[in-house]
Amino acid sequence: MTSPERQPLLHDLAVTLAAPTVVLSQPDGNLDAAAPGAGVQGLFHADVRALSLLRVTLRPDAGAVDGGVAAVDGDEGWLPVVAVMNASDGPGRSRFVGLAQALGDAIPDPTVRVDRRRILHPGLLTEQLTVRSSASAPVRLAVRVEIAGDLVQLEHAKAGLAPRSPLRPMAELSSGTGMLGWGDDTVTVAVSAPGATPDAERSTLTWTLTVAPGESVDLHLAVEITEPDAVVTAADPRPTWQRPEVTADDRRLPALVAQSLDDLHSLRMAMAASPGDTFLAAGVPWFFTLFGRDSLWAARMLLPLGTDLALGTLRTLAAQQGTRTDPAAEEEPGKILHEVRRGVFDDGMGLRLPPVYYGTVDATPLWICLLHDAWRWGLPAADIEPLLPALKAALGWIDAAARTGDGFLSYIDHSGTGLANQGWKDSADAARFADGSLAEAPLALAEVQGYAYEAALAGAALLDAFGLPDGEHWRTFAAGLADRFRARFWVSDQQGPYPAMALDGSGRPVDAVASNMGHLLATGILNADESAAVAARLAAPDMSDAYGLRTMSSRSGGYGPLRYHCGTVWPHDTAIAVTGLARSGHTEAAARLVEGILDAAPAFDYRLPELWGGDARTDTPAPVPYPAACRPQAWSAAAAVAFLTALTGLDPDVPAGRLHLRPTGPLPVGALTVAGLTVAGERLDVAVGSDGRVESVTAPGGLVVEGHAALRA
Repeated sequence: MTSPERQPLLHDLAVTLAAPTVVLSQPDGNLDAAAPGAGVQGLFHADVRALSLLRVTLRPDAGAVDGGVAAVDGDEGWLPVVAVMNASDGPGRSRFVGLAQALGDAIPDPTVRVDRRRILHPGLLTEQLTVRSSASAPVRLAVRVEIAGDLVQLEHAKAGLAPRSPLRPMAELSSGTGMLGWGDDTVTVAVSAPGATPDAERSTLTWTLTVAPGESVDLHLAVEITEPDAVVTAADPRPTWQRPEVTADDRRLPALVAQSLDDLHSLRMAMAASPGDTFLAAGVPWFFTLFGRDSLWAARMLLPLGTDLALGTLRTLAAQQGTRTDPAAEEEPGKILHEVRRGVFDDGMGLRLPPVYYGTVDATPLWICLLHDAWRWGLPAADIEPLLPALKAALGWIDAAARTGDGFLSYIDHSGTGLANQGWKDSADAARFADGSLAEAPLALAEVQGYAYEAALAGAALLDAFGLPDGEHWRTFAAGLADRFRARFWVSDQQGPYPAMALDGSGRPVDAVASNMGHLLATGILNADESAAVAARLAAPDMSDAYGLRTMSSRSGGYGPLRYHCGTVWPHDTAIAVTGLARSGHTEAAARLVEGILDAAPAFDYRLPELWGGDARTDTPAPVPYPAACRPQAWSAAAAVAFLTALTGLDPDVPAGRLHLRPTGPLPVGALTVAGLTVAGERLDVAVGSDGRVESVTAPGGLVVEGHAALRA
């Protein structure tokens, strides 16, 4: 999605996530959406901000008694907790530690601290505040929580608009439990705090307590959100995939995989209409819902962990596959959707999308590719057969789109209020010529033709395997598309030939050197010489000397290191290129890009964001954050698993009874062992030496392991 000029910042917020609920707070654990420079702080449930204020303060209180409950009037004298630590503590968990500097002994060392344990479940936030004292005398204090919610829609926050006035809460004190609550016609919020005194006028909860020397007191807070007519809901709590054990000489890779899998677990989501089908929400907070392209790519990258996520994603999208022609929603028969929202998404700046929006040119071929790849990884025929009507409909959409687009898949915003660009680079200024000028729609993107080529052959293989007609038609379609692509997309500059990123409405090649070409490598649309030319362009410093692959060459007009799609680095984009480079034998270029991502990962505590700046690694000691980037982002996190697949060279074909292994040669991470992958529903272990020689493979019975002639005896 595009980035409005006033879009608030995210890069320095603490994130606690359990889809469809997320807390975005300051590093001290507090959140205040009305504070200057607050960014997009809040507790969001799906597309609604349930909390816009959650702040803990302390005050010395000489009248406090141990375990007592008393009202604490007035707003004077309340002191902040001074943050000293915050960290993720696993999926849906965060820890914060702060100091109460005005309390306890008057010595240099702090003697009173507050530990804050945040645990998030879908629709439920719980916090434990633990006040600890090592002071020499009892410490008497009051602890206050200011809490409120404005229930604004996500697009209100995304546009950088000021928070609305919080809803006036109702207060209740029964059985020693302080209660506050608010709501509207669609969402209700209930806050409970045992032992606290609620004050609806000030929207606060207050405890008074005494902490003896060497002791601690625990306080508890819970926030429950109810949305009866929800569009999205929590996924099945049972694991959706098997979690592998990864060891490598370069310890950054296992750390990246571990954090990524935590984030992916927390991004799991389902549609309320089909709660048994799990998919991944695209990213927090802007894309915290089903996105066709993002969810498909993430599921595809995670196939080495099992096929359940792929099946849930395929079913969910097939259930809402287009059935009619509706220009306002960009719906067409057989088309796979772009995104689903709770209501109309209106950013106040001209973008207005219906709740179910189909403005994507690539999700439909990617759906076919995922179905085919899941089949090769062992998705049972019994799960594939019910999806064959959706496969035929998706192929039909590709056929119709190619006829409309002069032999290519292209797009244009028919409504005037939808996305101007409808590939993965969907910002309004993403498609540029080498001189920096903008291309005009309709646009036929290079990578989309590659996806369509791959989808045609994948569809043909599935049709043949399941006894359906038209396989030969799709092989002929793919051959013709490759010929047309070769004739129309290739251009040259002083560095040599390369595929243009697109054709514009007049058929002119949009000739900026961009990462789009990297997506072609694994699709099969390029021959060996063309793949070598693309690999050389991707490996050149103007594309690869950043912390990953740049979206646009630093030599191109319009390049900017913090331009959303014109110079930044996107981890998933890098991973797709690495996959193609590894498969086509260009291992040194693949290794260089993997090293760039691993160099970036520690700067983000291994939670890879949506994107970051395209500055050269020699220019900045760490990657420059893109301040409005989602974090975590599903396909960014899934990229870690894609790197494992590329480095080990895994390429199964379960229907044919084969498992290919083609490691990239000398590995940029040294020796690598991945234990607990899944193929055909069973365990797969692979160990590769630092020299790229396969040291051991433990594969399911019935699969012949091929391509490991260098396997050590």
